[in-house]
Amino acid sequence: MTVPTLYLFVGYPGAGKTTVARYIAAHTGAVHIWADNERQEMFSQPTHSAQESKQLYTYLNQKTDELLASGKSVIFDTNFNFKRDRELLRAIATRHGAKTVVVWMTTPIDIARRRATEHSHGQDTRIWGNMPVTEFERISSHLQPPTPDEHPVTFDGSDLELDHVKHKLGL
Repeated sequence: MTVPTLYLFVGYPGAGKTTVARYIAAHTGAVHIWADNERQEMFSQPTHSAQESKQLYTYLNQKTDELLASGKSVIFDTNFNFKRDRELLRAIATRHGAKTVVVWMTTPIDIARRRATEHSHGQDTRIWGNMPVTEFERISSHLQPPTPDEHPVTFDGSDLELDHVKHKLGL
């Protein structure tokens, strides 16, 4: 039996997380949980409030727990920019004998900012269109890079070669 894998992402908005997540899903059959899409489905008019986010992530963490318990691999596509959040999900994975892969998107901030705040309309990886610059700066300023003990797999999202992604992740 194959050991399930939990993929967690760290990076700025616009760094390329969803692009890599989709690629992993296509090559592994892992369940792709895209938080932006899940939020859109749960709330008819998302506010991104703290209460709404708590409800969303409580549900998504439970869904991840259930999928890993059933032996399925999970791609949890959101900004896991806080180490405590990554640790919580790693503990869920460990409880089910799953391994965790932290995908660290090291896309330069100026490129990510442009993608997230100026060039997102019409892209299927951006549900709500252009992000306000103030929101990008708020999220980016709180990003906690992965630590060496998390053994992150790094990708520069400004020049994603999908064969390189496949090779680095052993897909």
